Amino acid sequence: MIRFLLTRVVLLAIGLLIASALIFFTLRVLPGDVAQIIAGTQGSPEQVAAIREQLGLNVPLPLQYLDWVGGIVRGDLGTSLVTGTPVVEELTEKATVTVPLALLALVIALLVSVPFGVLAALRRTTATGTAFAVTAQALAAVPVVWAGMILVIVFAVWLGWLPPQGFPRDGWEDPGDAIRSLLLPALTIGVVEGAVLLRFVRSATLEAIGQDYVRTAAASGLTRRRALLTHGLPNVALSVVSVLALQVAGLLVGAVIVEQLFTLPGVGRLLVTNVGNRDLEMVQGAVFVFTAIVLVIGALIDVLARALDPRQREAT
Repeated sequence: MIRFLLTRVVLLAIGLLIASALIFFTLRVLPGDVAQIIAGTQGSPEQVAAIREQLGLNVPLPLQYLDWVGGIVRGDLGTSLVTGTPVVEELTEKATVTVPLALLALVIALLVSVPFGVLAALRRTTATGTAFAVTAQALAAVPVVWAGMILVIVFAVWLGWLPPQGFPRDGWEDPGDAIRSLLLPALTIGVVEGAVLLRFVRSATLEAIGQDYVRTAAASGLTRRRALLTHGLPNVALSVVSVLALQVAGLLVGAVIVEQLFTLPGVGRLLVTNVGNRDLEMVQGAVFVFTAIVLVIGALIDVLARALDPRQREAT
């Protein structure tokens, strides 16, 4: 197990290094010049050159990259080229919206996918099971923007239960208002991602039902449902855990879109805004954090799956 952990840590470090290089050099291909944006349309070439010199944009790209990676190791993601605010400070502030949104969406996705996925498998030959499977297939194909618009029309316009957009100015000083403002965005992400995960849960449950140990338990006097719940669900849980890393990536991408749709002051909206401003320090910091979260969670899920599944431990 220790050897596996060390190998996983090394692979994680290599993955983060490759991701950082791809993020840094890909962003430099984008058109536009932040120095020109800061100087404005009336800025002279001399002013633009002075700003470039001040921001260190004249330094060769490999040296800029090494300086940025060194900062990451020290916990410093740089400073915004536009506002002069430390990237870590700005991301930390915006994360107070994005992190609760993603966690709430994940809870909703699990509440949608796990019980209904198991039920769809148990009743696969009935109209109920077919309805669950078809509905999940349809919802998984719905773009997040459309899902958000439909939910706004239903819960904000028609029923008036939830605010259609925005976040309280005082933030989390009133947790009730803050949570109410996040419910529709979280539902938008959670329902779509939950439909995707439901299909995995259904497939894993159907596979578990066909296993010898479940059939043996059923032959011993247990009902099929009891046999599945007692002996099959641990394997279903392993399958669900294995796809959670992909779900986290979907949640983060969904958060970027949903924060724009619902005008939430989170990391996703910050990212989109600063792409337009050509604030490369802020953009590369936000994208790297998103990437790091996905890679770290993927590594943790690999470790968890290995710890829960004795077959993986015995394989090496």
